Amino acid sequence: MGVLGEAWTWLTTGANWSGDGGVWHRLGEHVYVSGVALALACAIALPIALLLGHIGKGGALAINISNVGRAIPVFAVLALFMVSPLRNAGYVPTIIALVLFAVPPLLTNAYVGMREVDSAVVEAARGMGMSGPQLFVRVELPLAYPLIMTGLRSASVQVVATATIAAMVGQGGLGRIITAGFNTYDTAQVVAGAILVALLALLVEGALVALDRVIDPAPSLASGVTGASDASDVPDASGDSAGKNSPRDRTPSRTTV
Repeated sequence: MGVLGEAWTWLTTGANWSGDGGVWHRLGEHVYVSGVALALACAIALPIALLLGHIGKGGALAINISNVGRAIPVFAVLALFMVSPLRNAGYVPTIIALVLFAVPPLLTNAYVGMREVDSAVVEAARGMGMSGPQLFVRVELPLAYPLIMTGLRSASVQVVATATIAAMVGQGGLGRIITAGFNTYDTAQVVAGAILVALLALLVEGALVALDRVIDPAPSLASGVTGASDASDVPDASGDSAGKNSPRDRTPSRTTV
């Protein structure tokens, strides 16, 4: 029986899935650490990127600063934390290291997505009387959405895969299955742990792709834009509604957004 066959045997053995060191427990730890790190990274990176992309200033500096997280290996960050007071703070060192790792793709993609919005579309929206917040929510954010989701999917897969490194400093997650296999020279267990991590990453990627298709604002944006061109409550420069006191050919460009 080859290594893959032995790994399959390990995975189909019920005893390996139960208990504190079983797959289900380690999977829960892995999902918890990855989820918290990704949520914090999104809370930090996305507001900054979207704001800077909207105003068009400071984005290059923010991206360069965030890329420091890519330049520093995650294991090196964990090693530094292990000789600091944070070594007794549970998952905090791992979460901080993963946040530093996840911020760059989130921030870069969101900022680039905002800056890549067609300036003609933005000017047309301003010409229709949209305020800054309306322009951001109804035009820029929907059009930047594809790149934002690309950054989210990339960061999610990277975080899930990299969270295994927590086992190197004695913390939980699926990486503990791999390190336990190394310690006992059990190649089948090492391969089984690697398969579990890969499957979890693929599952996360698939879930985000499905979510992307459900919440993609493109269809609603297209219908909203078409309706906006015929709406009677969009004010023109003089304060009158476009439908009441302006020609209907005043906003033909919005139907092509």
